[in-house]
Amino acid sequence: MKNAPGMKNSNVLISGASIGGPALAYWLVRYGFNVTIVELTPALRIGGQAIDVRGPALEVAERMGVLDTIRDRRVQMRGMSMVDADGKELFSTTDRTITGGDLDSPDVEILRDDLSVIMAEAAESAGKVEYLFSDSITAIEQDGDGVRVTFRNSEPRTFDLVVGADGLHSNTRRLVFGPEADYITHMGTYLSVWSMPNYLELDRWQLFHQVPGGSWGGGVMSVRDNTECRVYMGFETDVTLDYDYRDIDAQKRILADRLGGVGWELPRMLEYMWEAKDFHLDAMAQIHMDTWSDGRVVLLGDAAFCGSPLSGQGTTMAMVAAYVLAGELKAANGDHVKAFAAYEQELREYVRRNQELAYTNKARIEAQAAADMGGDAELDVAVPDLEEAADIINGLTLKEY
Repeated sequence: MKNAPGMKNSNVLISGASIGGPALAYWLVRYGFNVTIVELTPALRIGGQAIDVRGPALEVAERMGVLDTIRDRRVQMRGMSMVDADGKELFSTTDRTITGGDLDSPDVEILRDDLSVIMAEAAESAGKVEYLFSDSITAIEQDGDGVRVTFRNSEPRTFDLVVGADGLHSNTRRLVFGPEADYITHMGTYLSVWSMPNYLELDRWQLFHQVPGGSWGGGVMSVRDNTECRVYMGFETDVTLDYDYRDIDAQKRILADRLGGVGWELPRMLEYMWEAKDFHLDAMAQIHMDTWSDGRVVLLGDAAFCGSPLSGQGTTMAMVAAYVLAGELKAANGDHVKAFAAYEQELREYVRRNQELAYTNKARIEAQAAADMGGDAELDVAVPDLEEAADIINGLTLKEY
């Protein structure tokens, strides 16, 4: 598609090719912008947890023409169980799961990497998107005319606008807004995810074990027609861990040290961890910023307002934010000053309420731990009741752009 007549600031660089970046690219290309995406990994990143597309994000997906595809590739679950250290079932339900909530809700649970592919394919269908894989931004200099970007591998280039959609540990945020420590709030928990064979022969089922005396432990869910599993393990700590986010072996050692000696199947799952190519470990944390933009640079999704996996709303917020940011740029004819201000005004309250939801969910998990696995009623608290959060999840009406 050619640029819209008279469109200002039509050349846009997006840092990050997970969910929010490609979703934004779809809308920008559709509106006549030229889009380049820079991504540190050599291709779309594999692995990741099952994530949820909810509320207004379902409408965004429908407007993109990908909702049916998302539903076709959704995670198929029949229910979940919690077990003790010996594998004895303590609680079971076919009404909901820990990772996805109520099974009869309109929400869609899908693997992160599957949704990433769908978003990328949608962007390509809208028009040409340039990718710079195996690359990253090393410097950003902006003035009234544009943004001069220096890359690790590619030649320096000037763009009209730069969007940081590069996650909790956003490189773009660090370069433009300052150290991560100025914006991050840790929630006292670390979560890891990786793939392993379905050696437990689960049939569209989740099994979770809570470590006695704590509110975290580990679990597993079968995915992709039961041909593989995704493992989840988490642990609590009052100390913010200091480690290299790109040193995967070091992260695996951290997890093995924390959970290697506990019960149920966790030790065997950790054996599969060492060979996993898609291992990921990170803090449950949030990002809070007074503003999401600085001049011609703006942040999107977790880079601007991470809610943490405890909110269950990171994907929804990223997809909705991509729709709103692109829409406001279109409405302002590319005027970034007007568009960025409108973007924040439209989403601030929605983001604030969804970030609070993470603390509500955390309280439920801690209540379960306090109950000390004492009975079905207490165990049932482990699964967040999405009906209570429906007004928050659905608390944004999408504008027409």
